[in-house]
Amino acid sequence: MRLVRQRIERGGERLWWFEDFSALPFSAVAQALSRLARGGTIERLSKGVYYRNRETAFGKSRPNPAAIRSLASQRKTLFTSGIAAANLLGFTTQMPKQIEIATTALSLPRKLVGNDTRIHTRRPEAWASLTETEAALLDFLRQGGKFNELSREDTISKLLTLLSEKGRLNRLLKVADSEPPRVRAMLGTLGEQLGTSRRTLQRLRASLNPFSRFDFGVLAALPNAGAWQAKEKC
Repeated sequence: MRLVRQRIERGGERLWWFEDFSALPFSAVAQALSRLARGGTIERLSKGVYYRNRETAFGKSRPNPAAIRSLASQRKTLFTSGIAAANLLGFTTQMPKQIEIATTALSLPRKLVGNDTRIHTRRPEAWASLTETEAALLDFLRQGGKFNELSREDTISKLLTLLSEKGRLNRLLKVADSEPPRVRAMLGTLGEQLGTSRRTLQRLRASLNPFSRFDFGVLAALPNAGAWQAKEKC
């Protein structure tokens, strides 16, 4: 389609996707983009996403990684993970050498997030209702507080402070059913410390296998951790 080609050629180096041509018939746009990709005018990065490059002294230009990840976050629900999540929460000053993200999707196109990105897929769809900080808290608990520079006492104090923000713990407890048993047990332990309702705590406890024991990491120092099936500290 001539209109698609003209817009792309006038647009210069940039990303293109179907939504850029929403005023035109979808099937015609798809065919035009596919034809332009086969002819080398644009490069297909993933389904419905294309890149118009330009010639440089070092060869053809490559998409800006930050712009690519921004586009990916518009199309899929992405969350910080690992060291980045711990840094966001204030448990470490370290910055990850490797980008690490979590997503509710089954997979992410490598051309969108980068070949060196570590991806954790299949996070619960319930995470989409959480803020970035709340998702980072669940990630931190899943890691057992692994990426942490604070003392055990300061770690627990900071966790309780973060969870004390109005409505935050309740939002996390609402999605607790979609979390692994260990995370549910840790949320129960923290919730009990913060005075969560007895009914909510009973529901959480009932969801756990009474014969299981969980590695709480630094949270094993909580006085009620044993009652929530934490493994004994060595």
